[in-house]
Amino acid sequence: MHKSSSGSLGPDGLDLTKAFFKPISNASPPSLTKRHNKISVIGAGNVGMAIAQTILTQDLTDELVIVDNKPDKLRGEMLDLQHAAAFLPRVKINSSVEYSVTAGSDLCIVTAGARQIADESRLNLLQRNLALFKGIIPVLARYSPETVLIIVSNPVDVLTYIAWKLSGFPSNRIIGSGTNLDSSRFRFLIADHLQVNAQDVQACIVGEHGDSSVALWSSISIGGVPVLSFLEKQQIAYEKETLENIHKQVIDSAYEVISLKGYTSWAIGYSVASLARSIIRDQRKIHPVSVLAKGFYGIGDVEVFLSLPAQLGRGGVLGVTNVHMNQEEEQRLRDSAKTILEVQTQLGI
Repeated sequence: MHKSSSGSLGPDGLDLTKAFFKPISNASPPSLTKRHNKISVIGAGNVGMAIAQTILTQDLTDELVIVDNKPDKLRGEMLDLQHAAAFLPRVKINSSVEYSVTAGSDLCIVTAGARQIADESRLNLLQRNLALFKGIIPVLARYSPETVLIIVSNPVDVLTYIAWKLSGFPSNRIIGSGTNLDSSRFRFLIADHLQVNAQDVQACIVGEHGDSSVALWSSISIGGVPVLSFLEKQQIAYEKETLENIHKQVIDSAYEVISLKGYTSWAIGYSVASLARSIIRDQRKIHPVSVLAKGFYGIGDVEVFLSLPAQLGRGGVLGVTNVHMNQEEEQRLRDSAKTILEVQTQLGI
């Protein structure tokens, strides 16, 4: 296991902490209520390292652990981050190929996954990821039985369901990154279209993180003004095809980035860091993430994970928002659930 240096130097282990600092007399011990946050990132690829780097720069944790099965690359990534210590908040950075280093994590973020090879079916890719997760999730659960799991690996909805089954955790402590990033892309495109700040756009993509995702046009607002009802009241015509094209751009965004630079990293790094902040800091913010959708929005008594607007806090998922959907959007959401269920059925889980 590779870890940060201790306070000793030299062959005799000179304790520099005692040499440099004179202790305060009659000092009381640290408060038992003070939290020491620990976040573990599984997978040191482009996505995992973008997440790790964003978590560090946003000062979200006291200890960051990175686990990967490539020891040389892993140590190189750890050293590269440690060498930036003078420019970052004080964080203990560890890395290892062994999962024991993750023990006691408040949050475990899984980015590891098998890459699709040429002409490989989606089902075969899922089966390989299922085998990979069998070696990851139960071990994380054993070392950190109270942790919250965030699954980032794709296809994220099915893999989040798999992680739930393998971990034995209650569903509120299993979260998929889902359409959190899709929704950010959606807000960007609408903001760009209307020349406003994306932070003033309230818009959400729900359902599968994929082709069957659902854009909730009926609930979009800008600066608190509901867009579609405003246009109707002002008798301003708009074409549904224009709306569908914006949604299609959202779906195609990742493919475009991958075709241009080979992978996506920075946006998903910021997206997952925003989820980490809401959980670790108990922000109780609402994010469209993959959660157990059983019983919500007419989906029925089925075990399927897909993205819904959920409130996140220290305990993971605190609740699902009762966002307005019209009949068409609800039907599309149910169709998206069926699409995911069909894949789960093929896997036999």
